[in-house]
Amino acid sequence: MVNGESRPHVVLGVSGGIAAYKACELLRRFTESGHDVTVVPTAAALEFVGAPTWAALSGKPVSTDVWADVHEVPHVRIGQQAELLVVAPATADLLAKAAHGLADDLLTNTLLTARCPILFAPAMHTEMWEHPATQANVATLRSRGAIVLEPAEGRLTGADTGKGRLPDPAEIFALAADLLARRDDTGGAATQDLSGLRVVVSAGGTREYLDPVRFIGNRSSGLQGYALARTAAARGAEVTLVAANVSLPDPAGVKVVRVETTAQLQERVLEACTAADAVVMAAAPADFRPTSTAESKIKKSEDGSSPDIQLTQNPDILAGLAHERPNDHIVVVGFAAETGDEHGSVMDHARAKLARKGCDLLVVNDVGGGAVFGSEDNEAVVLAADGSAVSVPLGSKAALAHVIWDRVLGVRASDTP
Repeated sequence: MVNGESRPHVVLGVSGGIAAYKACELLRRFTESGHDVTVVPTAAALEFVGAPTWAALSGKPVSTDVWADVHEVPHVRIGQQAELLVVAPATADLLAKAAHGLADDLLTNTLLTARCPILFAPAMHTEMWEHPATQANVATLRSRGAIVLEPAEGRLTGADTGKGRLPDPAEIFALAADLLARRDDTGGAATQDLSGLRVVVSAGGTREYLDPVRFIGNRSSGLQGYALARTAAARGAEVTLVAANVSLPDPAGVKVVRVETTAQLQERVLEACTAADAVVMAAAPADFRPTSTAESKIKKSEDGSSPDIQLTQNPDILAGLAHERPNDHIVVVGFAAETGDEHGSVMDHARAKLARKGCDLLVVNDVGGGAVFGSEDNEAVVLAADGSAVSVPLGSKAALAHVIWDRVLGVRASDTP
């Protein structure tokens, strides 16, 4: 029991790729967070990680075929009881079998009997992922409601580098937890209501360099932007995340573009927004930059004087997007980190900013006393250009992200003739 409730039942399928060892960390995250996990490896997966490892980490016996414990009908029972089925890694072979309904072992039988959300985390060489047969199989699975993540980019087996790495286990777990939380009333997968949409999210804080060592920056951690990217991917969107100086693992299924300065952030966001349906500017761009950057480290003076640093204002990326829309259907969402002062309250400043920026939605954070920065939780008010406001109580940043995407869909619906 977890908090007086039944432990969520997760099936972790593991197919025969070298990334099978990373599934051990995914399994650990599930079990340590209170999930009841049944591991169903393929015979090939056991060539990489043995059954004793899976049994020790899950606390359950492990089988690969339909002949063990036949009286319990495992090839039907395991899928029927699952509340979430995750396959990590999912090889090209496993995806092909799943797409064509083949059932020659316990895992592929379980895939046919499961009626819960199914999440595939592919891992294979780039050429295998890009092959038309694999892409057709992925399209088939997605058309049936399964979530098939885009592989990560990076070092593959041997010296190869490219798209095909298993997404970070922590990110697969975060996405899986979100899918469990968002199941519909029948226990099935939540609606992929962002499917077919291209969205751009910015995250983190930009840096403006004084010299090769020092910079002007801010305290943005990127956590909220990453939650927005992760939840959009979970809801079916094609996501580009422009990340400024963030050290978090890449969200599963998301294209990540890394930048440092405000000018770089502006350039990359504008590039990504050309054909986007929505952009959420969760990043915190520096408002000012030095008029010049020293070529070498600025040294302390012997007389104790300070260097004279001249600043100039950076371009307002959000206002530029809102007033000069990259296309005629994009929804523009901004963030406002505000504090009250003698000139007005947090909401006074936020409403004025919404009118000045010209965006469709503005997510307002009260950051008095340093609240929000670096925290796993957030609370906010989502203001709309039509004057409406939705208050989001303190909760996970993923919960706030879902409210924001709900509001984006609302704006799109209101703009539809």
